[in-house]
Amino acid sequence: MTRSHPGKPATAAAGMPLAVTALALSALTMSLSGCTGDGGQPVPGSGTPGTSTSGTGTSETSAPAASGTAAPSAPRAPEVRSRIEGLQIPWSTVFLPDGAAVISERDSALLKSVTDGKVSTIGAVPGVVPGGEGGLLGLALSPGFASDRYLYAYFTSADDNRIARMRLEGADGTLRLGEPEVIFSGMSKASTHNGGRIRFGPDGFLYVGTGDSQRREQPQDRNALGGKILRLTKDGAPAPGNPFPNNPVYSLGHRNVQGLAWDGQGRLWASEFGPDVNDELNLIQPGGNYGWPEVTGAPHRDGFIDAKVVWPSTADSSPSGLEIVGSTAYLGALRGQRIWAVPLNGENAGTPVGYFTQEFGRIRNVSLAPNGDLWALSNNQNPDFALILRVPR
Repeated sequence: MTRSHPGKPATAAAGMPLAVTALALSALTMSLSGCTGDGGQPVPGSGTPGTSTSGTGTSETSAPAASGTAAPSAPRAPEVRSRIEGLQIPWSTVFLPDGAAVISERDSALLKSVTDGKVSTIGAVPGVVPGGEGGLLGLALSPGFASDRYLYAYFTSADDNRIARMRLEGADGTLRLGEPEVIFSGMSKASTHNGGRIRFGPDGFLYVGTGDSQRREQPQDRNALGGKILRLTKDGAPAPGNPFPNNPVYSLGHRNVQGLAWDGQGRLWASEFGPDVNDELNLIQPGGNYGWPEVTGAPHRDGFIDAKVVWPSTADSSPSGLEIVGSTAYLGALRGQRIWAVPLNGENAGTPVGYFTQEFGRIRNVSLAPNGDLWALSNNQNPDFALILRVPR
């Protein structure tokens, strides 16, 4: 491992193949073969070689972009503004119109609100049965929240993974959680690979990232819900215009989708856990097949869509939540214990740069607040916390 000056991105190790797009500094390996990065802390092992730079409050790792892709300039380093304590395995963050943050806690099934740095409990979501990677997972705010007050939640129940919506009544500090109304169910559950990210897209429909729930036959089956990105109406029906008639499936061949975000041109990007190799950042096409379990990464195999970014070692990434700010995709890394910043240029992804490597533990999610701050959720730190970051413009 080599060190260079603060703020200067490191160069890739000589001789490393250009077809893989993210080599990083960590010499870490997965403790369970085929796990998704939701186990315990990383352990020393034989990681992919790379170089790094380090500066005050920031450490960086960069790697070569795929051959033939554009290489935009490296993104600017995020700056830590503040830290919010009082969370326990936080998973997802949404922001109310008044700027208050609402955060889900996976194992406690609690929803917590944060205003002016102060954390308060809204209430527990009924019917959540946590276990392994399951529990209270992704949140999404209705596009019509100002009038309908609906908060959507993806969670693990006794029988399956499902989505419910609940009204958030009252104002900040006195928020009350209404009774849940299940709008979509039947997504298979397991101790791992439960997916869980949900977001409303620019088209007003609800996008859902699912995992294969350890059922490898599901991702290639159009009639199965596992290993997919789904596209639903706000009431839970298959959205009109989906690639397969009367079917909620929007894309298939996924292993465990963890992040969803749209760029400025309305293109959908998704982060995904690989097995013991090949974590991915994908550009999603309607009806596209991303290969799992037949292929991973970017094998250039007919019938499957290559990932735009591949991290060969899951110890370097295990990417979870995803946010796009301007022309940069920010991904929280669990085993990699950092925030990856990937510059985007149209349909191409440039050289990933890692920040805060091993400074704040496992980063579960990143999300953009209305005031332009980037919030990052740290997991398994006992206690856990949220970081509020400012991305220089």
